[in-house]
Amino acid sequence: MNKRFFIVSFSLFVCLASCSFAQADTSAVYQPSPDNIRSRQQFQGMKLGIFLHWGIYSSYAQAEWFLYGKALDPHEYAKAARGFYPIRFDADEWVRAFKDAGARYVTITARHHDGFSMFQSRQSAYNIVDATPFHRDVIKEMSQACQRQGMRLHLYYSLLDWTRDDYPPGSCGKRLRRTGKGDYNSYFAFMKSQLTELLTQYGPIGAIWLDGEWDHKTGFDWRLPELYQHIHSLQPACLVGNNHHHAVIPGEDFQMFERDLPGENKAGYSPNAVISKLPLEMCQTMNNSWGYTVSDLNYKSVDQIIHLLVSAAGKGANLLLNIGPQADGELPELALDRLKSLGKWTKVYGETIYDTRPADIQQPSWGAVLQRNNHIYLHILNDSIRDLSLPLHHRVLKASIYGTSTPIAYKQSRKSGFTMTLPQIPVSPDLVIDLQIKEK
Repeated sequence: MNKRFFIVSFSLFVCLASCSFAQADTSAVYQPSPDNIRSRQQFQGMKLGIFLHWGIYSSYAQAEWFLYGKALDPHEYAKAARGFYPIRFDADEWVRAFKDAGARYVTITARHHDGFSMFQSRQSAYNIVDATPFHRDVIKEMSQACQRQGMRLHLYYSLLDWTRDDYPPGSCGKRLRRTGKGDYNSYFAFMKSQLTELLTQYGPIGAIWLDGEWDHKTGFDWRLPELYQHIHSLQPACLVGNNHHHAVIPGEDFQMFERDLPGENKAGYSPNAVISKLPLEMCQTMNNSWGYTVSDLNYKSVDQIIHLLVSAAGKGANLLLNIGPQADGELPELALDRLKSLGKWTKVYGETIYDTRPADIQQPSWGAVLQRNNHIYLHILNDSIRDLSLPLHHRVLKASIYGTSTPIAYKQSRKSGFTMTLPQIPVSPDLVIDLQIKEK
C-alpha cells in the first residue's frame, strides 16, 4: 500500500470514500444493451488486434511521451504540426496488411496525451486537418478503409491532456511546470463533445479505449459513469474500456491489461487488477516502444509474437499488438515483416485461436488448452515437453496433429485423466494437437 494513505487525515478519508460510493452507486444502473452484449461476444472471439500509436510525436521519432519525457514547452512542441505531412499514408494499405496478418480489429490513437487530435474537430484547431499541411482526416480514412475491408475499428482517447489549460494537472503536471488548477467542467465538456464527434461522424466504432485516469491517484472525480453513459447513448454497441490499472467499474465492457497477461504483473501495471468476467485484452508492443522510435529496433521475433497470441488466448484474452507508424505514414519495415510472417501462421492455425475459449482446466505452463465447439486444441510452446497429462472433463474421440489425419496414441481414464506422449517432431513455434471430443 502507498505510504501516502497512512498520512491522510480521517476526514479526508471519509470524503474520498463518500465520493467513491457515490460514483459506484451512479454507475450501478448501467445495463448493457443486447447490441452491446453481441459486440462483447464478437470482440471476445477476435483474439488479435493491431494497436497504432501515431501522432505528431512521430515527427520527433522519440516515442509518444517525448513532450513529457523532455519536459518541453507545449507551444514549441506543437510546432511539429506545421511540418506533419504523412504523404505515404494509405489507410487501405494499412488495413490490408493487418487483415492479412490475421488481425480482426484495429485500435488507433484518436487523441493522445499531447492533446493533438488525429481527426477534424470543431472543439480545437489543434488537429490534423486544421493544424497541419496534410489537411486529411486520418480517423475518417481509417474508418472508411475498415468498413470496406470488414475490419472493426476501435479508438484510443486520452483522458488527460498535457497542453490544455482547462485540464486539472495531475501527477504529470509538475514535470510540465503546470501551476494552474484548471477547470474540469470545461475540460469534461470538451471531451464529451469530441467523443460525440467520433461517435456520430465516423460510422460504427467497436470500442473507445480510454487512458490516463492514473494521472490523478485519489480523490479526483473523473465523472466516468457520466462519460460512459454518454458513449453508450451515442452507440450502444460501442464497448468502453479504461486502462486505469485497477479492477473494472460498472459501465465498462471489457478489461485491459498493459504489457501483461491477465493475472500477471510482470510489468508492474496491474498489482490490484482482479480479473473480471468481462472480455479481456492484453496490449503489448512489437518492439519496446508504443510510438515510433528511430533507435528502437528491438522487435520481437515472430515466434515470440505467436507465443504471446497463444498465451493470451489461454487466459481468455485478445492480444492487441502495437505498431508505431513513421511520420511519413509508412509502417516500419520490421513491423511489416513480422505481420507477413504472422499472417502465414494465422492462415494455417487461425481456426485453433479465433472464437476459442480456454478449456475448463487450469492452463498448463507449457502452452494453452483451447476449446471451440467439439474440438480441444493443445498448443505446445515448450520443446522439452513430451509427456502430457491433463484432467480433461470431455471424452476424447480422436487425437491428431492439427491439419493432418494421422492419429496420435493417447490414454484416458477417470483415474489418470488424459495422457499422451508427443511425437518426436519440432515444436517451434507451436505444435498444435487437435482433440476431437464428445460434446456434453
